[in-house]
Amino acid sequence: MIVAITDDAWRTTRAALATTGDRFTDLLSAAEAPSAQATRHWSVADTAAHVATLTQACASMFGVAPPPVHGLGELMRETTIDTVADLNEVVLGRFTERDPEALAGQIRSDIKLLLDATDGEDPAAAVPWLGGSAVPLAGLLAHLLNELQIHGRDIARPVGARWWVPRREAALFFELFLIGVIHHGYGRLLDGHGPWPRRRVAVEFASPYTTTRSIVIDDGRVTVEPPGGPTDVRLAFDPVALNLMLFGRVSRARAVLAGDVVVRGRRPWLLPAFLRIMRLPS
Repeated sequence: MIVAITDDAWRTTRAALATTGDRFTDLLSAAEAPSAQATRHWSVADTAAHVATLTQACASMFGVAPPPVHGLGELMRETTIDTVADLNEVVLGRFTERDPEALAGQIRSDIKLLLDATDGEDPAAAVPWLGGSAVPLAGLLAHLLNELQIHGRDIARPVGARWWVPRREAALFFELFLIGVIHHGYGRLLDGHGPWPRRRVAVEFASPYTTTRSIVIDDGRVTVEPPGGPTDVRLAFDPVALNLMLFGRVSRARAVLAGDVVVRGRRPWLLPAFLRIMRLPS
């Protein structure tokens, strides 16, 4: 299935990255407790440093910033979904800046450099990603936007600040990154998942903010299909809730009980096996 990236989606992604980057850095600059725990393993300062390594890494892909650490390209090529935490640990061990104001300044600068460097470029152009995979350029920006959205929430919670994510902007992660990496080639990204399901599993994803599509696992491959074909599970979702669920910020049970993720279809019991393959780091 050919995945088209519209001019509107490209403009929306770029604008959302700029505005969310500004909100994130404003939040970080105002944070009075950089040592407060933001996630299970990271403080506010560590979380901000992680985001800074991501913005700098993205800018470095277009030659407008140096890589945040030496050898990053090789580290990325050897990383799969199950070893993203190891990659983050190595990078944060080598990237020593933890001053919130300095990190906020770097993140602002990197995002501007990235947006300037990609202005006028083809949003569907393939960009190398983790594990020998590739993503469309628009998907790369949507992924970085999602990191700001997720980690903005992580930082806002312990410092008592307000953080919000517009649903249309949250939907860009599914629409451009997740679908895009399947379309462009996921390489070794999904290695280490254990045995594939013994039968074909098709899950249809539907939201008012995305194009309805089915992600299909069959015979050791993941593909994207248009709606209307044989479907095992139909999943209706709120994009903000889906992203939080996929990245382990909200449990599956909570998302379902809140009505933010609605599971229907002929074989809903196949969804756990599907999510074991189509997983994201939490």
